[in-house]
Amino acid sequence: MKRYLPFIIIVVVLIAVIGIFAFTMRSKKSGGESNLGMPNSTQPAQIAGSTPVPNQPTPNPAELTRPNVKVSAPVVIEEYGDYQCPPCGELYPVLKEIEHEYGNQVQVVFHHFPLTKIHKNALVAAHAAEAARNQNKFWEMHDRLYRNQKEWAELDDPRPIFLSYARQLNLKVDQFTADMDSNLVDQRISADTQRGASMGVTGTPTVFLDTHMLRYEATNAEGLRRGINVLLERKAVP
Repeated sequence: MKRYLPFIIIVVVLIAVIGIFAFTMRSKKSGGESNLGMPNSTQPAQIAGSTPVPNQPTPNPAELTRPNVKVSAPVVIEEYGDYQCPPCGELYPVLKEIEHEYGNQVQVVFHHFPLTKIHKNALVAAHAAEAARNQNKFWEMHDRLYRNQKEWAELDDPRPIFLSYARQLNLKVDQFTADMDSNLVDQRISADTQRGASMGVTGTPTVFLDTHMLRYEATNAEGLRRGINVLLERKAVP
């Protein structure tokens, strides 16, 4: 028995070493893999597919978030604006983009709210827009006034510029000139201003979405889209 004792000890030691090695490998494997069987060191940091596929056009975020629904009535976007107001000038292309993007799902309405105490040419610009309305060219004049705001805003007399816009629009200049000074045009602008004041408008631009006034800090492309999308979902036709 003593003669075989060294061999027995060697066998026991070998069995113990093999057992320890197997246990160690099993621990490393279980600690190095996730529940999905993917090594933790190579797991992606973000969801697969969140980056654009090569050679594919990147989707427009607005198109991904805009509800593509048929609505019972368009969302009405009402702006109280001042043609000489710089923030209104900055909002102008945003509203144009929104109008193009949503199509017949929105309706844009403009109300005059000239801040005459700080913008010396705001009122006469409003008169120009309303005079153009009398010849069915309100929006065309509206666009020119905002697009070229810096051209006339600080002039002592912007009327010659507005007359040039009228000629560009093929308006009857004599009628346009007379309408700019008419009581009817003045009354329309006053009515808009009084209506806005009664609804809590104190500055420009102030925007309402279906009678809901947007906070000033939300009066931007992101805020408009968010509000419009909520209202479109409410108006969706089953």
